[in-house]
Amino acid sequence: MTARARVIAEDDAFARTLGTRLESVSEDRVVVRLPYRPALGIGRVHGGAISGLVDIAATAVFWSKPDLSMQARGATVGFDIHFLRLVVAADLLAEARVRRRGGSLCTGEVTVRDLDGNEVAIATVTYKLSGGSELA
Repeated sequence: MTARARVIAEDDAFARTLGTRLESVSEDRVVVRLPYRPALGIGRVHGGAISGLVDIAATAVFWSKPDLSMQARGATVGFDIHFLRLVVAADLLAEARVRRRGGSLCTGEVTVRDLDGNEVAIATVTYKLSGGSELA
């Protein structure tokens, strides 16, 4: 479970581009950090960078289920994001939680905060995860 979430949050090409780091992982909950650097925006952190953080954190949390088979495949179906606060030159933490795992569709929530604990953005994410569990 930890290995898959770490690959998604740190080793995937897009995660490396953003520079995200996995802070913690347990089944159905992950925290991913986005360290600030000027390429993410000067004067404010770009909403696209925050959206990328949301998608990475959500993907990692859906893959945190320990009994997923090696044949499982997944993709983000969509997400709804609301930006709540301007972020200027600050690291961000995204906490992602699974709300429901269905047959192949999963729903989760992601809250993005700055290091002072201020909510920056909230999102609801739908993810398709097929290939099932090793127990199925």
